[in-house]
Amino acid sequence: MLLALLLAALHGCQLDTSRGPADSAFLEAGGAFPAEWPFGADAAPVTATEGLVATTDEYASQVGLDILAAGGNAVDAAVATGLALAVVNPEAGNLGGGGFMMIRLADGTVHAQDHREKAPLAATRDMYLDADGNVTDRSVLGHLAAGVPGTVQGLWDAHERFGSLPWASVVQPAIDLAGGFTVTMRLVSTLDAAQNGIRAFEAGARIFLPGDSVPAIGDSFSQPDLAAVLTRLRDRGPDDFYRGETAALIAAEMQRGGGIMTLEDLDRYTAVWREPAAFDYRGHTVHSMPPPSSGGVTMAAIANIVERWDLGAMGWNTPETIHVMAESFRRAYADRNEYLADPDFVELPVDQFLSDDYADRRAATISLERATPSSEVAPGIDAFLDETHTTHYSVVDGDGNAVAVTTSVNSWYGSKVVVEGAGFYLNNTMDDFAAKPGTPNQFGLVQGERNAVGPEKRMLSAMSPTIVEDPDGNLFLITGTPGGATIITTVLQTIFNVVDHGMSVVQAVHAPRVHHQHLPDMVFHEYGGLPEATVRALEALGHTVRERDPGPPDAYFTGGMSGDVQLIMAMPDGSFAGWSDPRRGGLTLGR
Repeated sequence: MLLALLLAALHGCQLDTSRGPADSAFLEAGGAFPAEWPFGADAAPVTATEGLVATTDEYASQVGLDILAAGGNAVDAAVATGLALAVVNPEAGNLGGGGFMMIRLADGTVHAQDHREKAPLAATRDMYLDADGNVTDRSVLGHLAAGVPGTVQGLWDAHERFGSLPWASVVQPAIDLAGGFTVTMRLVSTLDAAQNGIRAFEAGARIFLPGDSVPAIGDSFSQPDLAAVLTRLRDRGPDDFYRGETAALIAAEMQRGGGIMTLEDLDRYTAVWREPAAFDYRGHTVHSMPPPSSGGVTMAAIANIVERWDLGAMGWNTPETIHVMAESFRRAYADRNEYLADPDFVELPVDQFLSDDYADRRAATISLERATPSSEVAPGIDAFLDETHTTHYSVVDGDGNAVAVTTSVNSWYGSKVVVEGAGFYLNNTMDDFAAKPGTPNQFGLVQGERNAVGPEKRMLSAMSPTIVEDPDGNLFLITGTPGGATIITTVLQTIFNVVDHGMSVVQAVHAPRVHHQHLPDMVFHEYGGLPEATVRALEALGHTVRERDPGPPDAYFTGGMSGDVQLIMAMPDGSFAGWSDPRRGGLTLGR
């Protein structure tokens, strides 16, 4: 049902081909998507010279564009967009979650900000196990599932450091939206899918299922409690959220529901500026997030392995190309799941992930004749002894300042707990820890001891906001996606599509995607995304191939579809081209 809703929404929101012909390099080379694939290869992107905002929601995109039009820079627009998403995209946009932000300024400097949630001080390694040592659902549902939120502090810190407009100016649009906006197909689709979980907690059901039903498209939807929180944020900054009235509401909600987050946890929270993870891919420099995001270094590991083959010559989504990608994915994920965690708590072998030696050794174990069973792919870092539902948005301004933000409450509507009197959902990102090392989490990731639960520790993430420079060092791509464990492979395939296969920004977003994450040992592909002949060829190589069911969303895909890429490309003439993923009905706006 969700896929049908989103495809229906497409016909009214974005596929505008009136801007001129699409870049035809991919098509001229004989490229084509599967005949039954719903997204075309010949649509033209949204283009602009003074800035673009690409998000999963039309209201949020408009807020960001309005901020640019008012003289704000890309960071101002990103902060305002993030706060707007907290209102109109409650299943993933958030005040009660966290995320990561990549910023590339017009002067070429790149900055990585970590506002990932942290485990409360009272968290313990085995807090999600029952008396028999089995994993319970307490890391997914309810008050114990919530980490200390980081979004508010992260947005404030980014604005303080790089913003140009007054703080009140970037918060006000979200307050206005909380006062009431018209319900869209997009909001209806997610509420419809998550309504059973929402009903489990009275405060959320009262707000988001008025009259015990999903609001209708065209209804006016207001959130007065959230508007009050945002108003205090406008007037008092993050002190209210972490030490004031909103903090008290969060602490009271924890006490009411048997949670462990306290006023002290909120008061101690800080966002962190980290050294970006940067790597070369065919002459392009890719900047992404370092740990506790696994995105940057895992993408580097995969890209460095894949670079040993000429994907362009092998062809887009041929069996040979998919085989090389899947084999590279499985090896890098084996190492990601074993070694990566919060760098403030454990020493990490990041340099090895980024090294040519690592890529050479991993690539040497790949056979082009057969798939390697994951049971034969052990973690491969040498002698290492010392002892992560989502949304993404991309913004660029006319000066070339670029921002990529991926933010999350983990599952759709997070822990399903709404803070009484505050109106926002709390995350369930505690499930991104290894509740029991060696046991899959809700995304099927089997992670190691280094990512075990610990007080004030940041849980490992796959979020990968990414900015790419061309071989001359100029801004080229701004990209990212939600999708849990599939984030890393989705972002990378978007880059491969452009760099290796000559796709336009639209084609790179529309193209069907595949995924492998070591365990489970399967090549997943989107519903209708691979021709039967390709599937048979992959199976002949020894792969187990699974097409995603087009029904309700699961841990990997939304209605059979993977991700929600928001992609912006800097063009040679100084303009920008952008596109929002039709899989969830987003919208790119430019000026």
